[in-house]
Amino acid sequence: MALITLLLSFLVVATGAALWALRRPEKAQINSKNSDKIRDINKYASRNEVASALSRLISEDGAGDWPPRSAHHDLPSCFQPYQDIYLELIPNMSTAHPTLDDEANGNRMAEFRGSMSKLLAQRVNIPEVEAALKRFEAGDRSAFTREAYNAVYCCIAVCRHAYRWATIPVVKQAQNEMVLDFPRELDAPWPYLQRHFGLTAESGNNTANVLLNFDESGDRIYKININMSDLIKQAEDVFFRMFLDVEVSGFPIYHEMVLTIVAFEQGRKEASLKHLESITGQLRELLAIFYNNMKDTRISRTVWLSYVQGFQGWGVGRMVNGEFDKFDGLSGNHVLFFQAVDAFLGLGRYLPDENMDRYIPVNQRNLCLAIKKHSIRDKLNDSEDSALKQEFLKIVNHMKVFRAAHRTRARPYLEHPAPERLIMTAGKSVLETPQTKGFEDAYKPLDDMLAQRLEVTV
Repeated sequence: MALITLLLSFLVVATGAALWALRRPEKAQINSKNSDKIRDINKYASRNEVASALSRLISEDGAGDWPPRSAHHDLPSCFQPYQDIYLELIPNMSTAHPTLDDEANGNRMAEFRGSMSKLLAQRVNIPEVEAALKRFEAGDRSAFTREAYNAVYCCIAVCRHAYRWATIPVVKQAQNEMVLDFPRELDAPWPYLQRHFGLTAESGNNTANVLLNFDESGDRIYKININMSDLIKQAEDVFFRMFLDVEVSGFPIYHEMVLTIVAFEQGRKEASLKHLESITGQLRELLAIFYNNMKDTRISRTVWLSYVQGFQGWGVGRMVNGEFDKFDGLSGNHVLFFQAVDAFLGLGRYLPDENMDRYIPVNQRNLCLAIKKHSIRDKLNDSEDSALKQEFLKIVNHMKVFRAAHRTRARPYLEHPAPERLIMTAGKSVLETPQTKGFEDAYKPLDDMLAQRLEVTV
C-alpha cells in the first residue's frame, strides 16, 4: 500500500477521498478457521496499533489469513510457464552421486541453467508479465487476487534459487561465484514483487520460499529432491513443514498478544494476565514442533546439509558504486514468530536494519515494531503486577530452553561431512574461507551468535 500511495501521490488534491480509500489499512477478510480471532483483531484495529498492524499483515500479505494463503492452482496465464518450467526441470537438479570433479560439476550447472534459460525464453512473455504486475502495483485487483500474487511470488523466488545453484547438493563451484547473471525472465518480475513486500534483496526469503510454498490443502508445491530417496524426501518435507506449523500455531499467540496489550492498556490487568497465561501454555506446544521434529529420526543428519539446506542459500551479489554487495539466503532469524516473541518481551532484535529491509517483509517488520512499542513488560509495577511479571518470566524461560536446545542441535547437522561443498549456512552464506582452520573455526561466528542471543534472552 505504501507503494500505491507513492504512485498516486500527485492525485492527492483532486481525489483526496479516493486516495484515503487506497491508503487506509484494509480489514482482514473473514474467510478462514481463524475467523473469530480475525474478527477480534479487526474490532481493535481502529484503536490499537498492534491490532492494526496484525490486521494489515493478514489482509495484505496473508490474503485474508495467517499463515498466508497462496493460490498455486490459479496462476494468471502469463505466469503459468514459470511453474511448468520449475516442475519440468527440478527432477534433474538433484543427484544421488555428487562428485568432487570440478569440470563435471561445472558442466552439470551449465546444463541446468542452459535448459532453464532456453525454456524461459521460449515460453515466457515478459511484456505480459510486467503489464500484469504493473496493474496489481497500481491497485488493480482484476488481473489476479492477493493469493494468486502470493503464489507468483513464491514461484519466481524458487525459480531464482534453482537457477542460482543449478545442482543439489550445492558444490564449491557455485559457492565460489560472486556475481551471477539471471535470465531476463527471472529478473524482470522480481523488483515488482519485492517492492510489494517492501524488500530489497535479490534472494528469496522465509515468506516467499517457505510459507507461500503450500497450497490451500497444505501440500507443498515446489519440492527440491523429487527423485531422491525416501530418507531425503522425508527430511525435506518435515524440515520445511516445521516452519509452516510454527506460524499456524503462532497465529493464536499473536491474537493473545493483542488481547494482552489491549486489556492492560485499558486497566484490565486480570484479563491481561489471563491472556498472558494462554500465551505461555501455547508457547510450550509451539516449541514442541521443533523438539519433536528436529531430530535424526525425523530429519536425518546424513542428508540435511547436502540435500535440504543448500537450496535456500544465496551468496552472490553485485557491484554497487565500486563495492561488492552480497546477499544471503534464508535464516531461522527471519521467522516472524520468534521476532514477535522477542518484541513482546521487550528484547532487542538480532538483525540489523539493512537485513530487516532485505529479508523481512515490511508488514512483518511493522508488526514487530508495534509489539515492541506497546510491550507491557517494562510498565509492570513490582508490587502490583507480580503475577504478570512471573508469567513473563515463564515465557523467557521457555525461550531460553529453546535457544539452548537449538544451539546444541544445530551443530551436528552443520558439521556432517559434505566434501563437495564449503562450510555454509543458508542465512550466513559461506563460512569457510582460506583463513579458516577447519569446522571449529568456521562455525565459531555462528555459535557465538547463538550464544549471544541466548544470553540476551532475559
